Amino acid sequence: MIVVREIAKLRNEIRKQQIASGLDKKIGFVPTMGFLHEGHASLLRKARELADIVVLSIFVNPIQFGPNEDYERYPRDEERDLALAEREGVDIVFMPSVEEMYPQPIKTKVSVSADLTSQLCGASRPGHFDGVTTVVSKLFHIVDPDYAFFGLKDAQQVAVIQQMVQDLSMKVTIVPCPIVREQDGLALSSRNVYLEPEQRKQALVLSQSLQLAKQLIATNDNITIGELQEQVVRHIESAPLAVIDYVQILNFPELSLIHPSTPLSFVQNQIIIALAVKFGSTRLIDNVVLHGKDVVSHV
Repeated sequence: MIVVREIAKLRNEIRKQQIASGLDKKIGFVPTMGFLHEGHASLLRKARELADIVVLSIFVNPIQFGPNEDYERYPRDEERDLALAEREGVDIVFMPSVEEMYPQPIKTKVSVSADLTSQLCGASRPGHFDGVTTVVSKLFHIVDPDYAFFGLKDAQQVAVIQQMVQDLSMKVTIVPCPIVREQDGLALSSRNVYLEPEQRKQALVLSQSLQLAKQLIATNDNITIGELQEQVVRHIESAPLAVIDYVQILNFPELSLIHPSTPLSFVQNQIIIALAVKFGSTRLIDNVVLHGKDVVSHV
């Protein structure tokens, strides 16, 4: 496994490995912000399955954090990350500094329509997805991958990046990968480390509320979008430490609104039930993507 920290060296190393193994070899790319866990490992395994050369980037991107967000305290552990990358058979790890990625104040950004960014996390994090799309676009230009792998825990990010790739005719294929959970159901997240024991216990309400929603749908496909959302909210609020940022049910991947009075049986498209909940200063997200009118056969 090769570790590089400069853009020019990364490009040279990718080129060298392509020449050594044949220029038709496919590149699989997993962009991350580090503090890797089993969710990231699952992306790397999928990359190894589909690609010949696996590139992992670890970069905590400052331009996607707002002024009151946790950029400085975002967890970092380089030694642990490299050990996981080695274990998963990564070929190249790219670990640039902020100065390497942004040697001067950035004057060009990629911006995605508010159609995709005005709901869910985008509603409370203005500018966040401009920062995401800008750094991902930059990384795509540096790595030039055939495939890029993203976890569906941040489903809005997946939808935004897929739209960017489509609109800008990028050659990369985006591969969304399933959410990976702890045995008790909590979605894996680098931010879980911040949870106090009682917060960690009560955080299970997120996955439990999604399971409740699936059960309600399975037993009553005429339940309305509004009724379903109300039940999810009520269940989350049963946890005293939970502070809801949002609970939304939207068309997916369009992320468009569905009228609350709409019976689920009238919904033709995929839907997403998405949550963001704070426990103290730790904000967790979770979701489930279901198949609208035919949801009963998928739960």
